[in-house]
Amino acid sequence: MKYALTYDDIQLVPELSEIKTRIDISLETLISRRYGLLTPLVASPMDTICELDMAFKMFLLGGVGCIHRFMSIEEQCDQIKMLHYKIYGEGFSGPFENWGIMLDNWHSEIKMIPIMAAIGVKTEDKDRAVQLVDAGVNILLIDVAHGHHKNVADMITWCKKNLPNIVDVIAGNIVTQDATKYLEDAGADGLRVGIGGGSLCTTRVKTGFGVPNVTALEDVISVAKTPVIADGGIRTSGDISKALAVGSSSVMLGSLIAGTDETPGKIIETPLYGLHKRYRGSASLETKITHNIKERNVEGESTIVPYKGGVKFIINGIIDGLKSALSYSGANNLSEFRPKYRVVTTAGLIESTPHLLK
Repeated sequence: MKYALTYDDIQLVPELSEIKTRIDISLETLISRRYGLLTPLVASPMDTICELDMAFKMFLLGGVGCIHRFMSIEEQCDQIKMLHYKIYGEGFSGPFENWGIMLDNWHSEIKMIPIMAAIGVKTEDKDRAVQLVDAGVNILLIDVAHGHHKNVADMITWCKKNLPNIVDVIAGNIVTQDATKYLEDAGADGLRVGIGGGSLCTTRVKTGFGVPNVTALEDVISVAKTPVIADGGIRTSGDISKALAVGSSSVMLGSLIAGTDETPGKIIETPLYGLHKRYRGSASLETKITHNIKERNVEGESTIVPYKGGVKFIINGIIDGLKSALSYSGANNLSEFRPKYRVVTTAGLIESTPHLLK
């Protein structure tokens, strides 16, 4: 019997460190074959997570936001055009020389800020892809629940044949070696890994399918030739550290940044819950009703989350946690960050938390 592990099942093992200051630790990484990030953080393409405001703020913080597809093609393209204007048209004087793909030992002639948007696999998504690229997108994420599917491979093939060469295509979601080879053979420039682990996902409950996240990542990364995004099950910066430690290039954030100023939707005040915002899974009934999608194959929930203020406070806390994690393993950058881990018992998990407060 093969056991499958998730983040709470493991703890990373400290190693000899000669790090003098955590400030100098680099978190540069790849998000796809040719595009890089200053921090390994990706805002999820959910309609309550990432539109223009989140995508721009993630850019400022060194990551990237993937603008969701639950809107008309025109609306999504307008968001991309406005994002371009905010980055390039207002005289932003940020670290452009650090952006692009020229990171550590990676080499490419392409040096462009990643602009990312989601598409599906329907016929109209081909038109969506073309118009998004015309609007300025250089990374397309094929956003479906089950990525090991012929429709996904066909869309990758179509994109690589019909779109400009500067466009990278990331595909998923997947959890197996076979799926990895299948999508990369089709031309995928990056992979999104995780099925059923999202905070509002009910796939494992409704279907019984899914693989715990650490094992899913290890299986995919063992054969992957392209960068991997860990998606789902991330609750703390420690979970992000574990995902990166087993070989992920970046991590997708949903619930961690839900309820912030930059997420779509209004701040709502009620006597019972105080200040809050809505957060819902992409396959939830609420999402389908809101966007006039057929009310079937519901595999997600919706809820409210406390209002959290600016997303920069959360991201900066995550970055601090990640740099501390690298220092515990003696790593100066993510390419050196490959600590060992130990499987822990339930008692070990309890010990790992501030248990005096229980």
